[in-house]
Amino acid sequence: MPRSHHDTSVDSLLVDLTEPQRAAVTHTDGPLLVLAGAGSGKTRVITRRAAYLAATVARPHQVVAITFTNKAANEMRDRILALGAGAGMTVCTFHSLCARLLRMHHDRADLAPNYTIFDQDDRRSLVKQAVRACELDPRNWRSGHVESAISAAKNEMLDPRAFAEQARGWVDKTIAGIYEVYERLLAEQQGLDFDDLLLRLARLLQDDDELRERLEERFRYVLIDEYQDTNNAQYAIAHLLTRERKNLCATGDPDQSIYGWRGANIGNILRFEQDHPDAEVVRLEQNYRSTRRILAAAGRLISANVNRKDKELWTENAEGAQVRVVDCDDAAAEAGYVAAGIAEALAAGRQPCEIAIFYRINALSLAPELALRRAGIAYQIARGQAFYGRKEIKDLLAYVRVLVNPADAVSLRRVVNVPARGIGKTTLARLEQAAVEGGRTLYEVIMDPEARRIAGRSAEKVNRFAELLASLQPLVDSPPSEALTEVFTRSGLRACLLDEEKADEVPTENVENLIAEAHKFETAEPEGTLTRWLEETSLLGDVDTVDESAGAVTLMTLHAAKGLEFPVVYVIGLEDGLLPFRRDEDTPTDLEEERRLCFVGMTRAMEELTLTHARYRLRRGQELRNVASPFLDELPEDEIEWLEEGEDPPTRRGSRAGPPDEAPSINPAQWRPGTLVYHQEHGVGRVQLLHPGSLNRALVVFEGGDAENFILEYADLTRMDPDELD
Repeated sequence: MPRSHHDTSVDSLLVDLTEPQRAAVTHTDGPLLVLAGAGSGKTRVITRRAAYLAATVARPHQVVAITFTNKAANEMRDRILALGAGAGMTVCTFHSLCARLLRMHHDRADLAPNYTIFDQDDRRSLVKQAVRACELDPRNWRSGHVESAISAAKNEMLDPRAFAEQARGWVDKTIAGIYEVYERLLAEQQGLDFDDLLLRLARLLQDDDELRERLEERFRYVLIDEYQDTNNAQYAIAHLLTRERKNLCATGDPDQSIYGWRGANIGNILRFEQDHPDAEVVRLEQNYRSTRRILAAAGRLISANVNRKDKELWTENAEGAQVRVVDCDDAAAEAGYVAAGIAEALAAGRQPCEIAIFYRINALSLAPELALRRAGIAYQIARGQAFYGRKEIKDLLAYVRVLVNPADAVSLRRVVNVPARGIGKTTLARLEQAAVEGGRTLYEVIMDPEARRIAGRSAEKVNRFAELLASLQPLVDSPPSEALTEVFTRSGLRACLLDEEKADEVPTENVENLIAEAHKFETAEPEGTLTRWLEETSLLGDVDTVDESAGAVTLMTLHAAKGLEFPVVYVIGLEDGLLPFRRDEDTPTDLEEERRLCFVGMTRAMEELTLTHARYRLRRGQELRNVASPFLDELPEDEIEWLEEGEDPPTRRGSRAGPPDEAPSINPAQWRPGTLVYHQEHGVGRVQLLHPGSLNRALVVFEGGDAENFILEYADLTRMDPDELD
């Protein structure tokens, strides 16, 4: 039964909270919006609130706390358990919750109980197959573009028919056809992609009132962290799970909404009070992380955004050092400056794990990697899927996935000739054709002695592969670590990898690390199955593999940095076109998201923050002239130390400087869409789009089909008279 508010255990949950934090923790019934600024103790509030609910008005199993990364969920779960109130509470990511509920209620969702979760590589393979099935040229229908369109449709909860109905133009209509085939291929292989996990649960809750009511009875209190990052499907799940009781607590910060490109809808948090007119709103504005100067600089930057909630961050922390903005000659000089600064910090007693380097795109990591290597400084790169994307790992996981879900043809194709056993593409094509003609799965054909005869001279090789699969099949009921170990040995993968090992590359060690992770899973979930373990590994993201205690400097994208903090932070590549990242179809909304991304990076810093930009940078094979990010112009002068790299020590400038050389002036009226131009390398082209500003940017499409972005003040473009073409 619920306990009294006056229990000593309950009082202990409130003793060290501020008034706003206490208000958020002790609110029980009805909708609650917690606007939690960067570094404002958000995790403390969520965990205390979950524990408070379980100690006063609910049992632990009636509370569900949802966040976006496994790392955040694990931290939240550990804190709640430490408070003594979390046993039986559901604390997980959105995708993990959906995967678990769909597995439990697979019959209602019309799913196989052993469905496979396809990762990004698997999805790409299936999209390419769908493109070919539609008799389209893969060179013209790049899988990345088609994937993005399908993912966006699923985030909007549009099935292929609905997507086709609203399609505009031939391209969208064609993608709708690919989408339909892609969905058919997924169904045939009993697979779901990441977007399906959200979409299928949202639809199930919409269509099955009895199940929705049962789940709302089970999860009486729903707490959602990072609410600003929810997409339409997640929004629907949140509201369907709280339709009757309205016990939805949304915690987040519109100023940290940085995932619009993958479907996040900032409007979900901005309109929370419209959705719930009776909602209580609590603002957490005291920052416990950063110095006053870092906070002042970040606050001034984000104040330029329009789509935000009124909120003023403040701190009782020390004033701290000025934020540094460093003007570098090129990417190598920038990386050298950062590496030298890190070496100096380490010599002064900093630990490597206290330092991070952030960048907008992964391509920018190369220069600092090389500089850190030359300086002998250990580093780690936050790319969570990099480990699980290694060939030896994907090969082993593919074998295990076939054991769990024999209909998974993507995984089966991957291992049919790994290690090499003489089953070539022609043989595989015959087997696949037999499967299509017989209305069976590829696995069923391979396991059928009669059907295998179609393989001709390779039939005996297919027989041996079928015998291997049959001998491995019983391992599906084994603990994950045991299944992995046996498959690794009996499949021949271990022997093959041992033959291929080099002095600087030992792939068997990666497999041993994978098996060790499976052991950890078994310790945490003694009843956990192989299916459950595969589910967990398939949902890992970049930040989930960052070891903050490692003796290494951390390199990561700004998107991966969300939720982390470091005493010393470098943000590199603050140039117009990189941060903000520019696209041809940019809108003011896109620019606001880029500003939020910069804000997120800045507010990860606790004590020292350095922002760098380079005058020249190699991009797409060209050494391009760059202009400093316009975001630097939005920083407060009195909180910034402006430096110019190149001298020892770097020259200090009194205030913000303009471009390295005075930009030549142009008359924007002479440049408009349709203007004919000539470039020495690309030839004749026309201005397609124009982005006017302090520096004018133009997209030019050339006769050969190339499209390039130019800053007109610096571009070697000559305007042409149409008569010159004659």
